[in-house]
Amino acid sequence: MSVSDNHNAVKGRFAPSPSGRMHLGNVFTALVSWLSAKSRGGKWLLRIEDLDPQRSKIEYARLIEDDLRWLGLEWDEGGLDDKGGPGPYSQSLRGDIYCHALDRLKDMRLTYPCRCTRADIMATQAPHESDGRIIYQGTCRPAARPPFQPVAVTKPCATRLYVPDKEIQFTDGVFGCQSVNLTAHCGDFVLQRADGAWAYQLAVVVDDALMGVTEVVRGCDLLLSTAQQLYLYDLLDYSPPRYIHLPLLSNPAGQRLSKRDMSLSMQELRRRFNPEELIGRLAGMARIKDDYEPCTPNSLLSVFDVDRLPKQTAIIVDD
Repeated sequence: MSVSDNHNAVKGRFAPSPSGRMHLGNVFTALVSWLSAKSRGGKWLLRIEDLDPQRSKIEYARLIEDDLRWLGLEWDEGGLDDKGGPGPYSQSLRGDIYCHALDRLKDMRLTYPCRCTRADIMATQAPHESDGRIIYQGTCRPAARPPFQPVAVTKPCATRLYVPDKEIQFTDGVFGCQSVNLTAHCGDFVLQRADGAWAYQLAVVVDDALMGVTEVVRGCDLLLSTAQQLYLYDLLDYSPPRYIHLPLLSNPAGQRLSKRDMSLSMQELRRRFNPEELIGRLAGMARIKDDYEPCTPNSLLSVFDVDRLPKQTAIIVDD
């Protein structure tokens, strides 16, 4: 499957989860995403990925918007007020849209109900698979090959998508040519949980496709999940975007930044830096420019080049 870059109508997006205050790594992704789209005359969309009702809070979404405006990263479309488009741009309000996509996949008879819990799946993992990936072993998969016959269920079950033993190939804007085997990487994956919550893989594909996103910039921790998403793009007959995966930012101990790292959260960063200082620091770290001098996002548009972005999987930052 090829992933094309539509230069005539570039639309990037930033899709944070409102489960806490943004940290420096989130800002890094937002800046590169904004620059990549805007440097080619494109639009930049803000989507709130609040699929998890237990962790997502509206106050964090408001803080995300406030932090982006403080940095000078204004969006053309989306946000909490559904600016410039049909919306809604919060995933918690898009359940009917996901349901329609799931029904299409069910009509293809490529889905089946699954009773397995996360604990059940983890118990089947071999030691060499304990790197955080959950590889489903097919416990509930029907014995016959697709198309699967509909199955009556008597209690809530997750809905899984059948994946073939197939290599998905794509070219990433930073890490180059990739080839991922769906069976070896993930196995059949969940589209909707037993409690009714929508899975990220389905929601992100449906949203990016229907919102016209042509370019996805995100951390390289999601590089391998691109294969699952491209498989869904193909099944749903959507045009996939171009992908650019960025190195993760790590603290001096080599630990990936998280929303628990308060020293590099936007609350602390706004206390220590002004917007131009923070943008200049990130631009130097990402090799967008050759120094760390303060600057604005707009001043970087003429010098941004995706080919200059670092190719390593992690960038160490101090606090």
